[in-house]
Amino acid sequence: MDATLELALDLMRRSSITPEDAGCQEAMLARLAALGFRIERLRFGEVDNFWARYGDSGPLFAFAGHTDVVPPGPLDQWQSPPFAPEIREGYLYGRGAADMKGSLAAMITACERFLAACPQPRGAIAFLITSDEEGAAVNGTVKVIEALEARGEKINWCLVGEPSSAHQLGDTVKNGRRGSLNGRLLLCGTQGHVAYPHLAQNPVHAVGAILNTLADEVWDQGHAFFPPTSFQISNLHSGTGAVNVIPGDLEMLFNFRFSPAVTIEQLRERTRLMIDTCLLNEEVKTGQVFQYDLEWSLSGMPFFTPPGDLAAAAMAAIRAETGLAAELSTSGGTSDGRFIAPTGAQVIELGPLNATIHKVNERVAVADLERLSRIYEGVLIRLLGKTQKCRP
Repeated sequence: MDATLELALDLMRRSSITPEDAGCQEAMLARLAALGFRIERLRFGEVDNFWARYGDSGPLFAFAGHTDVVPPGPLDQWQSPPFAPEIREGYLYGRGAADMKGSLAAMITACERFLAACPQPRGAIAFLITSDEEGAAVNGTVKVIEALEARGEKINWCLVGEPSSAHQLGDTVKNGRRGSLNGRLLLCGTQGHVAYPHLAQNPVHAVGAILNTLADEVWDQGHAFFPPTSFQISNLHSGTGAVNVIPGDLEMLFNFRFSPAVTIEQLRERTRLMIDTCLLNEEVKTGQVFQYDLEWSLSGMPFFTPPGDLAAAAMAAIRAETGLAAELSTSGGTSDGRFIAPTGAQVIELGPLNATIHKVNERVAVADLERLSRIYEGVLIRLLGKTQKCRP
């Protein structure tokens, strides 16, 4: 069993459901301390984080990631227990295999090999690890970055180990992500008996036009490096559970994944105008007047790293290990890279296949773990290799 697989198994056996770390960080810190990293444990609220650094001068390269995982879901649908990782037919199964304990293991073993060959690199290496990425993300990476910024410690290059690959390991490198804006619409009607609809106002009936209008809207045409903004309804709640009661209110939760082609203010204002128009039409048609409340929360702004040293090093390392010409992409959700990029760091995401993340029977190809570790090592060599022995 190779070192990367062995460490991945150790991390995956720990039930680190957000925001629990379950000892994953201490397992990583033991390996990093043995290499000579200076360790800072940074706990904010109920969230464990750490910052570990090797070297004092030169450009700073950081690995970033998270030890927390999403809940496993229905246990009876797993072919093997989610926190008892199992290898079957060349795949490692278990929660966190791809997102992202496999990546964390690959980062550690990549550093171990690199520093064995190049103990005095031409810069510094760091790890920024949180247990709050899959949750609220308020006491994790964002707080660590605030602490680093307060003392003037700057990351030059950051590789986030999110599962970026689509079909083959290394076929996609994320160099940016769309922003995420959440909305909550509370539509207020009047509760009543279904036999006397003239004495009630049914918000479920009134929301139909709002749903269609928002879902059909083209919010923008995208951006030079970003796909168009998307709108999705994530939750819709109304009613008491009784079959003979007209509900008095309705709650709708929705999300925009937005490109830099549109601003937060534009999305909010256009949404409000569409709701107003739909409810005015409802008043004209039925004579019923509905009140509403609209609340917003921002999960993250879009971020983008133009092709530069970091992306070039990653793509060269991927080609050397796999023969693939990786694609730079900004598709998909968001990540903790949104907290790191605003500091001026070059940020990319590079990790295993993402086809099974957050799903039952999450898995990663066993062979891909060691290959990913070699790719990470190749990035370190290209950016921080000091002597001919540790250059590509």
